[in-house]
Amino acid sequence: MKTMLIFGLGYTAHAIARRLADDGWHIEATGRAGTLDFADQDAVRAAIGRADAVLSSVPPADEQDPVLTHYGADLIGVGWLGYLSSTGVYGDCGGAWVDETAPVVGLGGSGRRSARALADAAWLERGARVLRLPGIYGPGRSAFERLQSGRAHRVDLPGQIFSRIHVEDIAGAAHAALSAPPGAYNIADDRPAPQNAVIEEACRISGLPLPPLLAEQDVPPASRAFYAENRRVANGKAKRVLGWRPRFADYRAGLRGIWERGE
Repeated sequence: MKTMLIFGLGYTAHAIARRLADDGWHIEATGRAGTLDFADQDAVRAAIGRADAVLSSVPPADEQDPVLTHYGADLIGVGWLGYLSSTGVYGDCGGAWVDETAPVVGLGGSGRRSARALADAAWLERGARVLRLPGIYGPGRSAFERLQSGRAHRVDLPGQIFSRIHVEDIAGAAHAALSAPPGAYNIADDRPAPQNAVIEEACRISGLPLPPLLAEQDVPPASRAFYAENRRVANGKAKRVLGWRPRFADYRAGLRGIWERGE
């Protein structure tokens, strides 16, 4: 039985762990839902030594990648490395399509975007399969929950468009990447769409009322960074190299699947 060590067993990594466990992998992990304490260096180093593959979903903190800072030297020689990054490394593209050849923004700066870009580059340098992810949704974390809690809103921003990915399709991509060459892979569905369209579709499916349409200046402060970027993420490389296809090709299929499962 092969062993995967996951750093940071959060929402997305948990879906990956389930997919791999179904395929016969033994999973060890750090995080609140994991089996290991990240700070227990002896235990973590022993787990690295047992692992056939290591995946990190831990975001950078204080301009550094915690996994590479504490355990980077121990990862040398591990057969397979993976890292969950973000398509935010491309920055605002004015709604244009971007693939893995697009420049990464922030490598020479500071702040949250720079930290993510530097971590992305550091994992690539180590030969990892870096999965660049757009907006993640799935059971328990979708437009339905935002509507039910009153946190959903529509914004009057014509031309604003985003890419997104269902969490189960990330799990499928990570599974496919186990036999893929190192490099960056955009893992996004086939249809970038305005956020308003997603909210409106969730209302249509659920029967919940449409939230009001806000002017740009009325967007809650916590959401402003999200609406400050505009891009379409191309997934052609993942399809060609990984042999991966999203089960939920667009937000309509993804929302329908969540609703029909009652999750």
